[in-house]
Amino acid sequence: MPSIFQIQVSPKEAATPHLLQLTVAKLNGLPEKEITYIEILKRSIDARQKAVKINLKVAVYLNEKYVSESISLPNYPDVHNAKPVIIVGAGPAGLFAALKCIELGLKPVIVERGKDVKARRRDLKAINRDHIVNEDSNYCFGEGGAGTYSDGKLYTRSKKRGDVNKILKLLVGFGATPQIMIEAHPHIGTNKLPAIIARIREQIIVQGGEVLFESRVVDFILKSNAIKGIQLHNGSIINSDKVILATGHSARDIFELLHQKQILIEAKPFALGVRVEHSQQLIDQIQYKTSLRSEYLPPSPYSIVKQIKGRGMYSFCMCPGGVIAPCATRTGEVVTNGWSPSKRNQPTSNSGIVVELRLEDFKNYAKFGPLAGMYFQASIEQKAWHLGGETQRVPAQRLTDLIEGKVSGNLPKTSYKPGLTSVDMGAIFPEFIHDIFKKGFQEFNKSMKGYLTEDAVVHAPESRTSSPVRIPRDYKTLEHPQIKGLFPCGEGAGYAGGIISAAIDGEKCAEALAISV
Repeated sequence: MPSIFQIQVSPKEAATPHLLQLTVAKLNGLPEKEITYIEILKRSIDARQKAVKINLKVAVYLNEKYVSESISLPNYPDVHNAKPVIIVGAGPAGLFAALKCIELGLKPVIVERGKDVKARRRDLKAINRDHIVNEDSNYCFGEGGAGTYSDGKLYTRSKKRGDVNKILKLLVGFGATPQIMIEAHPHIGTNKLPAIIARIREQIIVQGGEVLFESRVVDFILKSNAIKGIQLHNGSIINSDKVILATGHSARDIFELLHQKQILIEAKPFALGVRVEHSQQLIDQIQYKTSLRSEYLPPSPYSIVKQIKGRGMYSFCMCPGGVIAPCATRTGEVVTNGWSPSKRNQPTSNSGIVVELRLEDFKNYAKFGPLAGMYFQASIEQKAWHLGGETQRVPAQRLTDLIEGKVSGNLPKTSYKPGLTSVDMGAIFPEFIHDIFKKGFQEFNKSMKGYLTEDAVVHAPESRTSSPVRIPRDYKTLEHPQIKGLFPCGEGAGYAGGIISAAIDGEKCAEALAISV
C-alpha cells in the first residue's frame, strides 16, 4: 500500500518527476532509491507569499509496482423499450439526468431548443462577426448548455450537494483529461468540451434514449395539476407524466410560460455587473509577485470579494488567458461572458465583477410579479444594446475613467470581437450599482496593487450570473409542489451554479423521479 503525504514544493519540483522524487524522499525521510512511483492525488497553488509554492497530496509507492486506476463508464442498460421521461434542456443538468435515468432503467427523451455542438459554431460565428443573434442557438442555448462554449470550468463549492468526484470521473470516461481529478480548480476548456458533450449524447442514443435538437417547448400539457406532456414549437406533442425541467438560467420564455399558466415560480436574488479585461501578464505579475511568470506556473486567475456599502462585490467566472464573448439570447440586448481555451494561452484575462442584488431592488418592476428580477435584468441588457448602437458592440470604458466618472476618449482593442462603444457606465446601471463600482474597484486595487489601471477595460453588462427566478420544489421529492410529475432542475430552476453542481442536481432529480415511477 502506498503512503500518503501532504507536501509543499516549488513549481519546478512539482513539474519535474526526478526532482519531485528527491524532494519527497528528503521531506519525509524516505530512501529515495526505494521510491518506485509517486502519484499526485491533488494539486493547488499557494501564491500568498513572494515565493510561489505548490501544495501536493501524493501517494508514494516503495518497492512496489504502481498500477494506474482505469476510469471506465458504468455498464449502462438498454432502455429502448423502457418508460420514457422527458428532459427539457441538454445542458449539464439535462445530460447527466439522462445518464442517470438510463442507469435506473428509464428512457430519457431530451428536447433541446438549440443545435448540436458542431452546428452551434456557425451561430456563434454569426453573432461575433455579423451581430446576428439566433434566439435558439447561441452561447447560452444548444447542446451542452452555456458552459460548452463559455469556458468549461469545473470548480464548485457545492461539495455537500453530491459526489463531485463521480461527475469528474464520468467526464474523464467520456474523454476529459484525467488532470481534472487532481487540480483544485479543474478546467476542460472551450476547445475540448464540445467533443466530450457529443460523446455523452452518442452514449444516450446508443442505449435507447432520444435527443431532439431544434425542439423548443412552447406549452406544458396539464391535467388535474399533473404534467402529461409537452408541446413543441412545430406543434408536435410528446407525452409523458414525468418531466425534468432543466432549461438553464436564460430561458425567459419558459419562465413567462410558467407564469402565464399560473404554475408557481418565485423571484430570486442574483448578481449583476460588468466584465473587466486586463493583460494576462499584469495579472500574473500581481498574483505571482514577479515581473515574469515561471514556465512551471499556469496563467494566474484571481478571486476577490469586498463588502461595499453593505453589499458584496466580487469576481465571478474569472478566465485567465481567455476572451470575452457576446452572449445575448435575443435581438435587442447585449450580454457578456468569458471563456478560456484548455491551455489558457490568450494574452488577456477577464472576469465578471458583479454586485449582489436584493428583491427590493426590483420594486420598479413589481407589476411583473415573480418575473420582476428577470425584467430588471433585461432592462440593463436593452440599455446596453441601445448605447452600443443597436448592434452587438459592447458599451465599454477604461477602468480608471469609470472611477473618475468620464467617458473614455479612446479605447484599446480588447478580445471582444463585435467591437466596443465608449460610454459612461452610469448610463447603464442604477446609481447605487454605479457607486458601488466606483468605490469597489478602488478597494480591489488595495488588495491587488496595479489592478486599477487605464489599460483595463470594463465591458457591460455581465448579467447572466444565475437565474433571476426559482421554480420551487419539495425538498425531499424534488417535485414541484403544485404540478405532479414536474421536476425543476439545475441552474434555470435556481438549484445550481455551474457545470458540476448542475450535473449533480440532474442526477438527484433523476433519482427522485425514479422513486416516484
